[in-house]
Amino acid sequence: MKSRWLLNLVLLLAVGAIAIFLYLRPKPVEKGPKAYTLSTLDAGRISRITVEVPAKRPVRLEKQQGRWRMVEPYQARADETSMERIVALLNATSPIKLPAEDLARFGLDSPALKLRLDDEEFSFGMYQPVSGEQFVAYKGSVYAIAPHFSEEATAQPLELLDKRPFDPDEQIVGFDFSGLEQWEKLRLQVERQPDGKWKVTPEKAKPDQNALNEWFDAGWRTLRATAVAPFVPDRAPHPYLIVKLKSGKTVRLIKMQESPELLLVREDQQMQYRFPQDTGFEILNPPVGFRQD
Repeated sequence: MKSRWLLNLVLLLAVGAIAIFLYLRPKPVEKGPKAYTLSTLDAGRISRITVEVPAKRPVRLEKQQGRWRMVEPYQARADETSMERIVALLNATSPIKLPAEDLARFGLDSPALKLRLDDEEFSFGMYQPVSGEQFVAYKGSVYAIAPHFSEEATAQPLELLDKRPFDPDEQIVGFDFSGLEQWEKLRLQVERQPDGKWKVTPEKAKPDQNALNEWFDAGWRTLRATAVAPFVPDRAPHPYLIVKLKSGKTVRLIKMQESPELLLVREDQQMQYRFPQDTGFEILNPPVGFRQD
């Protein structure tokens, strides 16, 4: 009995010693550099963006009815992904946070870029020669962040425009191809009925519903141009097609050329979209099961 009592006492003392050691031992030091968050603003709430680069026209963008639009130097829909990348600056982190003093040593006495998100201004200076990070001044402090943030903001204005001819809210339900040379005689029209099936005029056409669905899904539903630019109207007549929307609105697309690339102008917005020639052939020639004699 005495030996068992002694064993229990030894075990108790051992447990107590371990507990004291764990309590008194030095706390582990966190590894890795400290990261400073650039801002506490919510990127999802930003509604205005202004990009100012010396010797260039300012670029201004605004969120209107939940969608980004460029208002200067062009007035057009903006690319939503590009806007998300620009406002992602608010989530950037920096390994340093220094007082905004002697700005010349950071290249911030004459910033290469001023970016305003709503009412907050961020000034971009020179790059660190070793890490490649860029110095940014914001609210009395200087940070060093990844260089891609300024690269996103200083992209050419045309590159910030939405390359989709139609907004996702504009649901296409039909086409009138009779203004194109190859369908002028036939007066071809293709319309999606409430039951989801396609109706083709004239009636002697023999469309395959699956083929038409594939044509629409692979072409018009995901249509994106390789480039977009404002269009200056001319007086010359051009072929065209009419796109019918679920809202009842119709949109005229003017075909400026078909080769070596397809150029389509959205008449109501005066924007010209550029597509590869093979894409142009596909979207302008639906598989309606009919050829003109």
